[in-house]
Amino acid sequence: MDIDRRNNVTVTGNPQGRTVVLAHGFGCDQNMWRLTVPALAEDYQVVLFDYVGSGRSDPSAFSEDRYASLDGYARDVAEVCEALDLRDAAFVGHSVSAMIGVLAAGMAPERIGALVMVAPSPRYIDDEGYRGGFSAQDIDELLESLESNYLGWSAAMAPAIMGNTDRPELGEELTNSFCATDPDMARVFARTTFLSDSRDDLKGVRVPTLVLECTQDVIAPREVGAFVHQAIPGSKLVTLDATGHCPHLSAPEATNEAITGFLASLR
Repeated sequence: MDIDRRNNVTVTGNPQGRTVVLAHGFGCDQNMWRLTVPALAEDYQVVLFDYVGSGRSDPSAFSEDRYASLDGYARDVAEVCEALDLRDAAFVGHSVSAMIGVLAAGMAPERIGALVMVAPSPRYIDDEGYRGGFSAQDIDELLESLESNYLGWSAAMAPAIMGNTDRPELGEELTNSFCATDPDMARVFARTTFLSDSRDDLKGVRVPTLVLECTQDVIAPREVGAFVHQAIPGSKLVTLDATGHCPHLSAPEATNEAITGFLASLR
């Protein structure tokens, strides 16, 4: 399988600079990074891609068995890095991609040398001594709604996930992105995402890591950012002056400043 075609890989920016891989979250695609790429392109080589089942990836490459766990998505990342022969790249993952990046860095440690986790959550369901933001019943109902009426679910959930009700165009963009995703493939990715528990994987992170959280986020509350920061030795936690779950769209300047500042510190 041609990886470029499978994952709709795009390479841009400065070929002499360190490589930064930008990875989108559930229901999104690489276009969600369009406000970040210009901030990186002068100094860094930027790699964008779509997970299989998202954006303009090759739908024929989709396998429910492979993508029923986050490992399947992490293998995509490792294979993209290998196909491009990347060394010591910085992986920037939004939402569930933050945890996919943790797994990919474990699979291909020579390929990924730093992590930026944008609104991460290692587990969405509350547990004893842990607040993920959702009860098990919440997630069951969310998945049931998604599976019975994906378009209706998208129209209701996307604006809530985006936040920023004073800027409805942001919620509309996320709704359109969700609705453009194949419902059957979205169902698999949603189950994989919302039922995942990657808390133990955080302890194995050995690369410089930046954790970015928002002041208000219905998907990843502040307690989650604190948990991730505490679990990863030596990580840096930055609370963005931003609301919602997609700060790279709602507060791109603050997000880009945090990312570029961290990348500069790696030199």
